[in-house]
Amino acid sequence: MTAENAQIQGHAVNGVTEDEDVVTPWIVTSNNDSGIDYDKLIRKFGSSKIDDELLARFEKITGKKPHHFLRRGIFFSHRDMHTILNLYEQGKPFYLYTGRGPSTHAMHLGHLIPFMFCKWLQDVFNVPLVVQLTDDEKAIWKNIKIEDAITLAYANARDIIACGFNPEKTFIFSNLEHIGNNPTFYQNMIRIQRCVTFNQVKGIFGFGDSDPIAKISFPPTQAAPAISSSFPFIFKDAKVHCLIPCAIDQDPYFRMTRDVAPKLGFPKPALLHSSFFPALQGSKTKMSASDNNTAIFLTDTAKQIKNKVNKHAFSGGQATIEEHRQLGGNCEVDTSYQWLRFFLEDDERLEQIRKDYTSGEILTGELKKELIDILQRLVAAHQEAKSKITDDVIKQFMVPRDLGFVSKMK
Repeated sequence: MTAENAQIQGHAVNGVTEDEDVVTPWIVTSNNDSGIDYDKLIRKFGSSKIDDELLARFEKITGKKPHHFLRRGIFFSHRDMHTILNLYEQGKPFYLYTGRGPSTHAMHLGHLIPFMFCKWLQDVFNVPLVVQLTDDEKAIWKNIKIEDAITLAYANARDIIACGFNPEKTFIFSNLEHIGNNPTFYQNMIRIQRCVTFNQVKGIFGFGDSDPIAKISFPPTQAAPAISSSFPFIFKDAKVHCLIPCAIDQDPYFRMTRDVAPKLGFPKPALLHSSFFPALQGSKTKMSASDNNTAIFLTDTAKQIKNKVNKHAFSGGQATIEEHRQLGGNCEVDTSYQWLRFFLEDDERLEQIRKDYTSGEILTGELKKELIDILQRLVAAHQEAKSKITDDVIKQFMVPRDLGFVSKMK
């Protein structure tokens, strides 16, 4: 039995790293001011660190400089990424799959991370992308009305499309609407369900005896898009490799999927794991859509962004200006600097800010101003792009259709 399969068999394998960090698909917390210990998480989950060798190979094979999310360790862990690079090098096909659980009308900055990265991957590799909107999951966990969950899915689809995806290579779907019209998808869900025991799903996800059976039966729904035959209108009967960029809290779903896929005659999906986008209050937890004060939403005005950062962003600076000039700030715990790692693309500028803040040359207020300027421009650009997304454009992305994949294979 492999280490990965052993985790499938074990109890509560996703979750607690030595009584410090809690990482599940629903809860992310740390007792450390600098946040989750990702090296421990890699060891616990049995994934592989994205190292310099992988980045060098990525650049050599694609001819593209790795995205700053990769260079800075924001996407820090992987499963079988070398397999994906082998396929690309050999001219063989694969596709991207990511998702979004729509619990609010407005997405926040943290929700943008996987989509910004998927947009870049789609451009670099020129491959199809499927985006699963798990409105069924939110209806189950949040007790949202079915009709309201579907409405939220369409609202989030508008934000996702505004990231600039190619409509000729991107299929976005609502689980609550699509699965009932796609027999193959549902059939794959049943195939997956038959391969996972109740004890296994309890061990992987920590479900209890009092949880509704809807929760217990949901994981195969998130697994199914990693099986290419779930989308016959895109892939016909081809058995195609899948690459899933996601936050590492979603890994339990895909550990299960990787165990099941070979039993169904399909390749294991590969994964790229991102770290968590911290809340304004610091890295002990991730940004939450349910707490307005922890998040910058994509609907926020420039004034709201400025006020939230100035009021709520956790500072790594000292208590007084004099102390700060003498001792400097701590970038490891400072929210403004940590957010700049995500959104400031210029490596040299970021390094200069780090040096100046650490030495005390720049103050917390100056650091916050740098972040505010970047976020105001980013959100304004997103809002402008979103304003052009009509209902017809959304329909274009969400109608099941041929994405030109099969003809490309010939």
